[in-house]
Amino acid sequence: MDFTKDFFNSVLDFGDEWVITNIEADHKKHHVYLELEYKSKYYEDPDTFRSVNLYDHTEVREWRHLDILHYKSYVRCRIPRVLCSNGKVKQIAIGWANKHDRHTFHFEIRVIDLLQATKNQTKTAEFLNCSFRLVNRIIHKSSARGMERRSISKVPFEHISIDEKSFKKGHKYVTVISHPCSGVILDVGEDRDGKSVDSLLTSTFTDAQRDSMRTVSMDMWKAYIRSAKNKLPNAEIVHDKFHLIAYLNKSMDQVRRREVTGNEELINSRYALLKNEENMTTKQKEKFEMIKSSNFEVAKVWHIRENFKQLFECYSEEGEAEELLENWARDSYMNNIREVNKVILMFLEHTKGVVNALISKLNNAMAERLNGKIQEVKLVARGYRTFDNFRSAILFFHGGLSLYPLIW
Repeated sequence: MDFTKDFFNSVLDFGDEWVITNIEADHKKHHVYLELEYKSKYYEDPDTFRSVNLYDHTEVREWRHLDILHYKSYVRCRIPRVLCSNGKVKQIAIGWANKHDRHTFHFEIRVIDLLQATKNQTKTAEFLNCSFRLVNRIIHKSSARGMERRSISKVPFEHISIDEKSFKKGHKYVTVISHPCSGVILDVGEDRDGKSVDSLLTSTFTDAQRDSMRTVSMDMWKAYIRSAKNKLPNAEIVHDKFHLIAYLNKSMDQVRRREVTGNEELINSRYALLKNEENMTTKQKEKFEMIKSSNFEVAKVWHIRENFKQLFECYSEEGEAEELLENWARDSYMNNIREVNKVILMFLEHTKGVVNALISKLNNAMAERLNGKIQEVKLVARGYRTFDNFRSAILFFHGGLSLYPLIW
């Protein structure tokens, strides 16, 4: 047994002050219990780090630790309590677990690693044979820890993106602020009204950072536009390509659904029209070629969308870009397709932001990827019931945070 204890003391290494004094196994439950004792004669105040005297020990407590073979392992320990200079009795800082947790830091690290690999809280809980609640708590803890550690107050931000994302039924949305240049999500705010967006911009950036911003990409949501003008006075609003094309795609699908009644050729044609040609299956390509050369209104909308995409290849000056946009809008409007005409009028109502998208050198590929990543977080979890859960998950996976606990 001495050899076994020496082996575990060497491998697990809880620190020089802590020693495994006994090991028990419950073979029916497949549990292993490691009894740990504090062996140092030196005690310090957990707040001031001054040397103090031992007062007593807590009752025996347990912490979940890393599995040993196929056995769930637990650390058992009585934590020393000390008499501090202010007369209060406190537990010493143990270094290998948080005093409020029932798991060790090493177990927490394993949970974080598995979450990053699976992107799935349920599967992580199953792999580690622990509760979903524990995994969810670690996501909240580690993302909050990462946000506390992250210091962006001195980082210059010339361009940011503001976007909305639904997270539950009933038109419940969150607002996501990201930095497309680095691919990092900076923060997530509850709701998408002007008050909440103003608060999010104020809490995320300093006054100097907001004043120094040059461009902000966003959808045509009025609350976002008002907040940008209010809180980012020197930033040009850019209604980026990602959102603009999405509006045209939506109008095209509306036309397709209207025309599919009585036209069997349009059945199962949605993805043939929305996909890029290089990503189509053979059947989708065949259907796409048939529709493209037809006289259906949906084919006309497809050409309108493709003509709009071509505007981004012109790299014009502002005046030229505005003229190109107006020419496209006039020619497209002549087709008299009500669904797409609503989109054209909306683009003209926000001409400045659309023109900024046409002439800017900003690449919206990262914004598209971030949008897809957030969607993946939502789909894997099959939706989120609370804002706090959704925010923590987004920041955990895509906030670029330092998530791990510090082990002494």
